[in-house]
Amino acid sequence: MVEIKHLFKDYGKFRAVNDLNLIIPDGSIFGLVGPNGAGKTTTMSIMSGLLTATAGNILIEGIDVIYNPMALREKIGFMPDFFGVYDNLKVWEYMDFFEGAYGIAYSERKELTANLLEIVDLGSKLDEYVDTLSRGMKQRLCLARCLVHDPDVLILDEPASGLDPRARVELKEILKQLRQMGKTIIISSHILSELSEMCSEVGIINYGRVVAAGNINDIMRSMRRKRAVYIKPLAMDERIVRLLEQMPAVIEILENTSDIEIQFDGEDEDLAEIIRKIIGEGISLLGFREKEGNLEEVFMELTGGAAQSGVVNNA
Repeated sequence: MVEIKHLFKDYGKFRAVNDLNLIIPDGSIFGLVGPNGAGKTTTMSIMSGLLTATAGNILIEGIDVIYNPMALREKIGFMPDFFGVYDNLKVWEYMDFFEGAYGIAYSERKELTANLLEIVDLGSKLDEYVDTLSRGMKQRLCLARCLVHDPDVLILDEPASGLDPRARVELKEILKQLRQMGKTIIISSHILSELSEMCSEVGIINYGRVVAAGNINDIMRSMRRKRAVYIKPLAMDERIVRLLEQMPAVIEILENTSDIEIQFDGEDEDLAEIIRKIIGEGISLLGFREKEGNLEEVFMELTGGAAQSGVVNNA
């Protein structure tokens, strides 16, 4: 859906984006992660047409939006981290204003407004003034505004910023629904645990370039061969330990009260072989799982622990 090629952005001698390359799959919820000053907001601003790139290309469905800005406006919906709402308007008036700006026929606006507000769970707030809404409701209203022209790609800069836990849960459910509708969603956030729950893929940016991209667990595996695996038998059995000791891919065995943890540096086929051998001995298993990758751990390792450094490359 989105492909970024050799993207650069300079501010005089200061280089904020430095040969950034990224592919964002169609229909994904893609998280952009990076320390303060890493270049992710600059990248999103260029993708949204708010900044001009020094060099490079951004393709959406094969169209270079840097050189075809009108196509960009048709294909994306952008919600900045500091969103703007008009407090003296009612919710329906706010939506009607932007629908008119996008050329939606007047006869279609009432139904469109009702449908979009239903998606973001604001259908009951149609006649409320915007300034009476909570922050979470305003956030969802801005998301509805991004959808008025039915864009293929949504670019959301820090959409969960300042929201309480309930509002974050509601936002996650809305984004999942939008993904099911075929939208490709790009999110930046500093709340790494939220991103790991929300996103199907992530791209980690540091010093203006991508240092890793893809599924979180795949990134973790590419960084480290050693994997943690938990085996939970119906009843502890010494035969399990003896079997594991014979497996060359098993580095370490830790016995707990009700399960066994192994440090493992093999492939998926080796894990399958362990399961086959245990079951082949007639031992019943309640669980067998690999410890999932932790986005915060991956982030800190790939960025050198520079979560708050605010440092980017100079040109």
